[in-house]
Amino acid sequence: MLRCAGWIATISALCFSIGLHWIALQSLAWTTMVIDYSKHAPLCQAIVQTFDGAHPCSLCRVVSKGKNSEKKQDLQSSAPKIDMICAPLANRIERPFVPFEYAMRDCFSLEQGHSPPVPPPRLLLS
Repeated sequence: MLRCAGWIATISALCFSIGLHWIALQSLAWTTMVIDYSKHAPLCQAIVQTFDGAHPCSLCRVVSKGKNSEKKQDLQSSAPKIDMICAPLANRIERPFVPFEYAMRDCFSLEQGHSPPVPPPRLLLS
């Protein structure tokens, strides 16, 4: 039972966060308007009156005011939001690139830095 309540709370919170409650209320308002207008006029004319915007009902006005107040709150609270995943590091240290030139050395050369001593050393015991 507690698990079911958690799911319901989560789904309700998601629905409210995306504004699904305003869509549900507006749909309810349109349905009642079509029913009310169709009592006094043909169905086609009732649908036209419902969606022309010139004949809003009290629930339509409430939904409109609610949507506008949410938009104003969103605009007023337009503080910069921090994206924790992609935020750049504030203390990033950039080390400058310094080119380093290595001494060129030919590995296959027979040259060595010194020539052999002349005459070659002899063994003293021979």
